Amino acid sequence: MKRRQALVPFAAFCVLAGILVAGTMAPAAIGAGLLSNRVSDSVDAISAQLAAAEPPLTTTVTDRTGAPIATLYAQYRLPVAAAGIAPAMKAAIVAVEDRRFYTEGGVDVQGMLRAAVNDSTGGALQGASTITQQYVKNYLINVVDRTDPLAQQADREDSLARKLREAKMAVQLNATMSKDDILANYLNVVEFSGTVYGVGAAAKAYFGTTADKLTVPQAALLAGMVNNPSIYNPYTHPDKALQRRNLVIDDMVTNGSIPASYAATAKAAPLGLLPDGPVTPSGTCLGAAPDAGFFCAYAESYLVHAGFTADQLATGGYTIKTTLDPRVSQVTKDAVDANVPTTQDGVANTFAVVQPGQDGHQVLAMVANRNYGTDPARGETSTNIVANASNEFGAGSSFKIFTSAAALVTGKAGLNTPLPNPDSECFPVPDTHSSCYTVHNDGHYADPITLADGLATSPNVAFVGLESQVGMPAVLDMAYKLGLRNTLATNDAGRTPDPKSGNPQYSEPQSEYFKNLLSFTLGNSPVSPLEMANVSATLMSGGVWCPPNPILSVTDRNGNAVPVRQQACERVIPTGVANTLEAGLSKDTTSGTSAEAARAAGWTRPDIGKTGTTQQSESVAFVGGVNDYAVSSMVFADGPHPQEICPGTPVHLGECGHGAFGGTVAAPPYFHAMSQLLAGVPDQPIPPPDPAYLTARS
Repeated sequence: MKRRQALVPFAAFCVLAGILVAGTMAPAAIGAGLLSNRVSDSVDAISAQLAAAEPPLTTTVTDRTGAPIATLYAQYRLPVAAAGIAPAMKAAIVAVEDRRFYTEGGVDVQGMLRAAVNDSTGGALQGASTITQQYVKNYLINVVDRTDPLAQQADREDSLARKLREAKMAVQLNATMSKDDILANYLNVVEFSGTVYGVGAAAKAYFGTTADKLTVPQAALLAGMVNNPSIYNPYTHPDKALQRRNLVIDDMVTNGSIPASYAATAKAAPLGLLPDGPVTPSGTCLGAAPDAGFFCAYAESYLVHAGFTADQLATGGYTIKTTLDPRVSQVTKDAVDANVPTTQDGVANTFAVVQPGQDGHQVLAMVANRNYGTDPARGETSTNIVANASNEFGAGSSFKIFTSAAALVTGKAGLNTPLPNPDSECFPVPDTHSSCYTVHNDGHYADPITLADGLATSPNVAFVGLESQVGMPAVLDMAYKLGLRNTLATNDAGRTPDPKSGNPQYSEPQSEYFKNLLSFTLGNSPVSPLEMANVSATLMSGGVWCPPNPILSVTDRNGNAVPVRQQACERVIPTGVANTLEAGLSKDTTSGTSAEAARAAGWTRPDIGKTGTTQQSESVAFVGGVNDYAVSSMVFADGPHPQEICPGTPVHLGECGHGAFGGTVAAPPYFHAMSQLLAGVPDQPIPPPDPAYLTARS
């Protein structure tokens, strides 16, 4: 019975429509039945869309404790139930938009008759839409068709067909929903300006309050805005917004919502806005704290690669709980800032921390002295210099890890194998007709030198000779297996290969480009700092590679768990090889290239490490790990005019003769951060080498 009664206003409107159409479109008079049939054909489909489409909500990104680190959104919306909206707000919107809202049946036949007669006789166009019809229109524009400008244009067009469609849908809604729910849904979907949608977000953005606490002047201002959010924007047009607000207050008096005695007081109140608003959180990871921006951006890209779309993340109302450890993140951020100030010209210091494990490698921190942002003058960058292959100059001798691992696996050398190590050598280049590749040692070393001592002191000749013996395919394959998956897919500029380029340096991925270049083990190619930390995690996990994972869980707007697709972990080298290589890397901080910096820092813990320094000192690195922290610390030139990096307080660009080294400039932030994080924590010993990998087997 209720549904039949509710359809009466729509039937009356159809009769009215038929009369008007017949009168204004003669001689080809179109009956109301024909137009109604056309409308009915589309209404059912659109009603299904309305039922299926959920309004865009904000997605919250948190650290592993649940504390928010960023908000992602396309429409800033904080939905509230009908009971959570102040009576003043409901009264204000009804007074200015639809005075007969609580008595009409979804359409206002009286108002439509007046508007239709006015329109048909050449008067100014009048809408006569009820709040229920406006809800339909706004839901179509702001939700269903929000990514389709042409469809939005159709949702706004002044046509009888569009008004009939809205009217029929409004009548349907009125028959199935309570007035309070219709009003609340309307107030949750409507735009207030810019990216602010819904009364919950508007209350917070304009007044710093919640929807249930809105006062009459505040409610009247917001109610007045929905008619034209641009014209009545109180920040850009305060005079017009004030006039409109006071008009709404007068309408509230006329509608009996507030007494006339209160109107003068309400109209005398200032706008009372938050300064410099509307105040909204950044809708991207650019709004994250300095120690969380790169991590947030990586988490977002990780989910996109896992199958989420950017639009889903910005509108789905998810809660994304990440693996970010706030203590580790802040301590490492402080360490790199102390080493290289945020605004230091031309010098970046990245730091990544990954937790080893055979069933997953959780990323705990991704920081840099640079902050994730868009203002270079403040030391900001919008490139993810921690995750991407952004260290264009390379990680130096830390790449000798890959040659060593390949030699152990193939049996070409064991940890105690003596390696030829003259001061210089010219090595034949495989599969080419070019001249040999000449390599010099930087300093004096034993000749021969064991692989273990070579890892600690890092002579170039011994490792290029070992690389030549093992073969480039095996070394590159090992680099991929241990963790340089995305790095090796980039070209020698750290970017996506360009097949149109005639230069292999830019057209080929590194995995192809370096197949005949023995310089690879010297680490002169672009590399991802995060992936180098994950290389350490693979070794510390007994030879099991897992993707560096930033996600603990994702839940949807209703609190339901959302599965996240992830690459499976892989055993990439035998446990014996991983343990033996760890043992070989355990000398770096005691008798190797970072020992002096370790002593200066009071560092005595058992750990693994490998430093790296490029030929011109444009990049220096420390890659290693201690306890349950696998790390990479890289300091490299990141400006348009790269130069030699010089040690000092602070680290800087210049011409300092011998330049910086991985042990003197990249290792100190590691000692600084890990000393704090492990204070009071027992040492974890390094696994002993496997006897099977102490000597060569082939």
